[in-house]
Amino acid sequence: MANIQKRSENAWFFTVSLGKGANGKYIRKTKTITIEDNALLKTKKKLQDYLDDEYANFRQEVLSGEYIALDKMTFLAFVEEWEKKYAIKHLKPGTLEIYLIHLKNRAIPSFGHSRLGDIKTMHIINLMDELTRAEKMGATKGTLAAGTIHYVLRAVRSVFTRAVEWKLIKSNPADGVKKPKIDRTEINVYADEEIKLLLTALENAAPHWRMMITLALTTGLRKGELLGLEWKHIDLVKGTLSVEQSLSSSKKNRYLISEPKTKSSRRSLSLSAPIISKLKEYKIYCNKERLLISNLWEEGKRFFIFTAISGKPLSPYSLDSYWKKFLIKHELRHIRFHDLRHTAATWMLNKGVNIKNVSDILGHANITTTLNLYAHTQKADKQAAADTFDSLFPQIKTN
Repeated sequence: MANIQKRSENAWFFTVSLGKGANGKYIRKTKTITIEDNALLKTKKKLQDYLDDEYANFRQEVLSGEYIALDKMTFLAFVEEWEKKYAIKHLKPGTLEIYLIHLKNRAIPSFGHSRLGDIKTMHIINLMDELTRAEKMGATKGTLAAGTIHYVLRAVRSVFTRAVEWKLIKSNPADGVKKPKIDRTEINVYADEEIKLLLTALENAAPHWRMMITLALTTGLRKGELLGLEWKHIDLVKGTLSVEQSLSSSKKNRYLISEPKTKSSRRSLSLSAPIISKLKEYKIYCNKERLLISNLWEEGKRFFIFTAISGKPLSPYSLDSYWKKFLIKHELRHIRFHDLRHTAATWMLNKGVNIKNVSDILGHANITTTLNLYAHTQKADKQAAADTFDSLFPQIKTN
């Protein structure tokens, strides 16, 4: 069999034989190339040299085990290439882990064995529709949380974006898919009395958990921002806390420190006198703990505020696990740890703090985000604003 065969005026078929397999049948790898350069097609010697070079490259890829039959590649096979050659290098470990979970559990069962080029926009729309319908059914087995559906689309879009960049397909079928509309749920926060109960329960908690939850409640810091705090970020003399980094982690990786995603996320917060006092006491405790483990300290010059053994920062998983057990133990109403951030924002707004200041404290990119999230708090403010005119009409009585 000829290794290079002409198939049409501008297409050639390559074959590389790898001998016989265990079943006695010949193993062959094939590839078709198309030449669009008319000048090259008209020059016999240059054309032959080009074909010989292309075939030599193809043969080398096959023999080294690097050749992939691109025209036959399935979505499942390409996800593996995407992970090795893009995702591991460019995505945060936590993000990659979430993407892979959604791809494995949602996208791959839907069209994983289809060829990349055969997957159309309608296939992805159908997947989104299926997931959205499942979400609306309520708490049934296999149901996705509403916001998670967006992650599925983001993961699928990322895979196809690389396929376009690497010229495996001409266009991204996910580009024509709109995010499913998700109804915004009520913000779940603690009321004033529940906050007091929480603070009372914290009095008997371990020092690091007590300080972390107190800070979350009084600063509105995100989970990753709290976990990424180092003592160098707190000025106990000036009474300020600087948000300069965030910590994320995954089951496969220890942890990853990254800079804030937006300019507004990098911010400096003022701390109240009681919080500064608590932090001073807590720092004395941390210094003693560090001295106790001495040479076992593994973090070099890093001194995280909230650490596990050997100076390692606490992980998001351990924080979530502790928070759930803590609420059950003290019979407190369950809210997510992230809802302490919402509780802090709602508390400040209810106490009359200007919404622009609250937006800055939370690190929102713009005040619109804050307004949209905490519109429920503003209803009382609007009534209070209207009531300020009551003094102008003392003669009017209401029943």
